[in-house]
Amino acid sequence: MAFLRSAVWRVFSAVRPPLSPLCRTSTRSYSSEPTKEKSVPYEKTLKQEDGASSGPTKPLPRSADAVVIGGGSLGCQTIYHLAKMGMTNVVLLERDRLTAGTTWHTAGLLWQLRPSDVEVELLAHTRNVISKDLEEETGLHTGWIQNGGLFIASNKQRLDEYKRLMSLGKVYGIESHVLSPAETKDLYPLMNVDDLYGTLYVPKDGTMDPAGTCTTLTRAATARGATVIENCPVTGIQVRTDDIGVKRVKAVETQHGTIETPCVVNCAGVWATKLGEMARVKVPLIAMHHAYVVTERIEGIQNMPNVRDHDASVYLRLQGDALSVGGYERNPIFWDEVSDKFAFSLFDLDWDVFMQHIEGAVNRVPALEQTGIKSTVCGPESFTADHKPLMGETPEVRGFFLGCGFNSAGMMLGGGCGRELAHWIIHGRPEKDMYGYDIRRFHNSLTDNKRWIRERSHESYAKNYSLVFPFDEPLASRNMRKDPFHQVLTEQGCMFQERHGWERPGWFNKEGPAPVKDYDYYGAYDVKRNEKYKYDELLGQEYTFDFPPHHDVIKNECLSCRHSVAVFDMSYFGKFYLTGPDAKKAADWLFTADVNKKPGTTVYTCMLNKRGRSEADLTVSRLEPGVANLPLAPEFSGDAYYLAIGGGVAEHNWNHIKTVLQDQGFRCQLTDHSENMGMISIQGPKSREVLQEVLDTDLSNEAFPFSSHKVVIAAGHQVRAMRLSFVGELGWELHIPKDSCLPVYRAVMAAGAKHGIINSGYRAIDSLSIEKGYRHWHADLRPDDTPLEAGLAFTCKLKSSVPFQGRDMLEKQKKEGLKRRIVCFTTDEKVPMFGLEAIYRNGVPVGHLRRADYGFYIDKTIGYGYIRNPDGGVVSALKAPTHCSAHTYSDHILSRFPVFVLKYENGRDLRCCEKNVSSLLNP
Repeated sequence: MAFLRSAVWRVFSAVRPPLSPLCRTSTRSYSSEPTKEKSVPYEKTLKQEDGASSGPTKPLPRSADAVVIGGGSLGCQTIYHLAKMGMTNVVLLERDRLTAGTTWHTAGLLWQLRPSDVEVELLAHTRNVISKDLEEETGLHTGWIQNGGLFIASNKQRLDEYKRLMSLGKVYGIESHVLSPAETKDLYPLMNVDDLYGTLYVPKDGTMDPAGTCTTLTRAATARGATVIENCPVTGIQVRTDDIGVKRVKAVETQHGTIETPCVVNCAGVWATKLGEMARVKVPLIAMHHAYVVTERIEGIQNMPNVRDHDASVYLRLQGDALSVGGYERNPIFWDEVSDKFAFSLFDLDWDVFMQHIEGAVNRVPALEQTGIKSTVCGPESFTADHKPLMGETPEVRGFFLGCGFNSAGMMLGGGCGRELAHWIIHGRPEKDMYGYDIRRFHNSLTDNKRWIRERSHESYAKNYSLVFPFDEPLASRNMRKDPFHQVLTEQGCMFQERHGWERPGWFNKEGPAPVKDYDYYGAYDVKRNEKYKYDELLGQEYTFDFPPHHDVIKNECLSCRHSVAVFDMSYFGKFYLTGPDAKKAADWLFTADVNKKPGTTVYTCMLNKRGRSEADLTVSRLEPGVANLPLAPEFSGDAYYLAIGGGVAEHNWNHIKTVLQDQGFRCQLTDHSENMGMISIQGPKSREVLQEVLDTDLSNEAFPFSSHKVVIAAGHQVRAMRLSFVGELGWELHIPKDSCLPVYRAVMAAGAKHGIINSGYRAIDSLSIEKGYRHWHADLRPDDTPLEAGLAFTCKLKSSVPFQGRDMLEKQKKEGLKRRIVCFTTDEKVPMFGLEAIYRNGVPVGHLRRADYGFYIDKTIGYGYIRNPDGGVVSALKAPTHCSAHTYSDHILSRFPVFVLKYENGRDLRCCEKNVSSLLNP
């Protein structure tokens, strides 16, 4: 074992106690260049020991149905699942040897519980593939070791977070146990438990071996007809433009030949950005150094579970009779000059950066204080702006798919993501809700913005082990997109939320302005910390699983809307026009509802994929022919439609519509006017009185009925007024040209002053809408839900003969009966809920909450979740129970719903309400 040189010893001893032997290794200077190979904690890698071959390991085929580029975890998992799904004419190209680059040195941990139902399912599939499926198929052992996982809680909030994970895990049959400090000590005798609040133990977590896994995956894939070629770097991607101007993948170029293909899958990890550039595709990820050290032998550590101590930002991975120690730093090293020659190579470990993990590791396992280091492992990893992978077909080039940016979780997510990516390629969409990983979740103005990628990726890395609170917001790369009301709302104390790069109002602070400042990297890299940062202070008060201190502020915003009038800035909404000769045909096919009402009508509708699942909900307004008046009215002849779409999913909607138009060959134009129009929504029983002073039109029911729109004059400016509501009150939306936004807003506020008008934000919208049972896309309604399951059958023109995308699947589902459906829950006890809580029927989990919020008008916590029949059958019909009449709600807010009781995780009762659906699970 080597020891730190005296110079480094003096540096560290000046600021901390003397170093333990765990830290004593030879001094290394930081370098971004690859160094000679160091020891990694696996019996083998797939590196060819006698030197790299001079050419490809197999001849290149002339063509393939798909070419996967990159032989790491994701590439191997993707080609395996493609072959397993029947696409056998597929090729994997690896520039060096399998696992080269990042996979070969991964820690290989698999934790089954994550704060996302979809991720829990993805992880479960990976575990099944690695621990069971591959061995049954090939007879080979992948190297899977099931030694369990232990999550450390040093405070009540952290244990509350773990209990939420445990609750969700029970829905999926994942065994887990909350342990006291004494029970933890019994399980892990070498652990210091003096500072523990408790732990969460997951017995069937484990560790994967990258070499064994990738070897077995590729053998199983080649047995099914796939081709795996190593030592074959890709030098170019050919892209063609088809007859309607759409760019599509044509071929993959290498030094040893060209493969014609309509599909390329970019699984190149750290090098994915360079591969994207070959096709002029933006891949928003960044490379960083990510490190761990492997200790010498520790007596008594054998068979202990892997440990994640989030509060110390450190993990301890069992490695035989030793431990691997790593974590996430506040000051990770960026690898800005990514080298194509970097394969089975590592960086020198920078101890100045890594030292911050040592104290937490020694505190948790004191035996480490007398343990030396056997090897250091510091390699490149790719990280993204939200610490989620990049997947799916890219907006720029059809047939170019991403499977990269896995934030050091490529091994554990690889199986689930490889299967979804394969399904995406073959069927056009994944089976699960992969929106959180879909490249289309990012607005196109951000994906090549170097500041946004760098800042947001740093923050996501640095906060990876932080508590996941329900109302957290990023501090990095803010103010990227600001609407015309931003400054005036800032002056009025607006606490902004970030969505899609936009700053949208969250709630309004009564103590004055709290502007968002430039990112300070949490003081890393010698960047000065922001001082007297009011926004950060208020955001910190949100860090609770209880009701936040400003609960009453949001209550006031909600009740002002219910009793009087409130203004909501919704300018971040996507605002598109659909025009062209085939606009009516396109609208009929795209939208589930009949949007071809008379001009001046607005319709709430969904858009589906081919499987009948929901890709979006939005409003579509049919326009009257007239003189072009952009941005309020486009130039068109025939039919035209104005689409208003939630701003956080606007890019997803845009690309879904464009893809459908291309696939169907509709002669249409889709134009985006989101940036040059603002939008305010004036809602509440006094809204008509306020707006009648501002608008030059009759606002009576007869003259301006619900779900109608018209261009009117507001304070001397033309606006499009729509009588709509997302909060369940009388109200109008005003869609306003950018330059007219502030004059119209000031006129509305002046007219509303005598009625007590206030500004309100999206926290209030969330509460108000959940009281009315209005759906939120990607919460109550996702790409794995159908409108029938979501209680939105009324949006589907199934009684007409007009075909629309996904109609056949809905008709089939309606005929066969629903296997699950959404229901609404309230609690009599005043407790906060945030979603992911388990729902039980007779002691058996039947689902979990997707969304929850507090309803201030009814003074109850409300949650929405999907329930299923435990036997897998149709959800049975139910008449209202006899005790229904005991629970009545104001007709102003809710209809008189059937009410019944399901058991909540901690034993509290949940009252269940149902709307727009005729039958429910019989409890």
